[in-house]
Parts: sequence; C-alpha cells; structure tokens
Amino acid sequence: MGAVADTVLHKLNAAFAPTRLELTDDSDRHHGHAGHNGSGESHFNLRIEAEAFAGKARVMRQRMVMKVLADELAGPIHALSIVATAPGEE
Repeated sequence: MGAVADTVLHKLNAAFAPTRLELTDDSDRHHGHAGHNGSGESHFNLRIEAEAFAGKARVMRQRMVMKVLADELAGPIHALSIVATAPGEE
C-alpha cells in the first residue's frame, strides 16, 4: 500500500484502537471513472471493528470514520466504502 493508505491506517488506529482493520485499495476497478487520476489510492474499501461503534447507528459510525479522515476525503480519496462494526457484530 502507499502513503495515503498508510495515513488512513495510522489515523484509524489512533482514533479507534480497532480490533479489526482492513483497508483495500480498489482504485484499479475505477479506471476511467470520476475521481480516478491513474495514480491509485483514490478508491478504498474499509472494514473496521471497534468498541467505539457499540450502540451507534450505521450512519453515525460512518460519520465518525469520515470525521477522522476528513483531510483525506477532501483530497486524495475520492470514494470510501465503510463497514464499521462493534466487537461481536457481523
């Protein structure tokens, strides 16, 4: 993974201390689409599990993640698919 992914992983680890964290660069599948500039690291899929999400609605969990990654979402990341769960959830 590249610099953008490293930054994302660092920020998410610091903010949520997740028990599961998977980030997949999906940029190659979006070649020719909006937001894809050919350099990669523009489209990601995220799976994160953290106690911080317990008792929170899906939309609130996504907002929590997006707040942490606001700079990246305003710049190099064009699309981020988020699956955020609490421990013990599927």
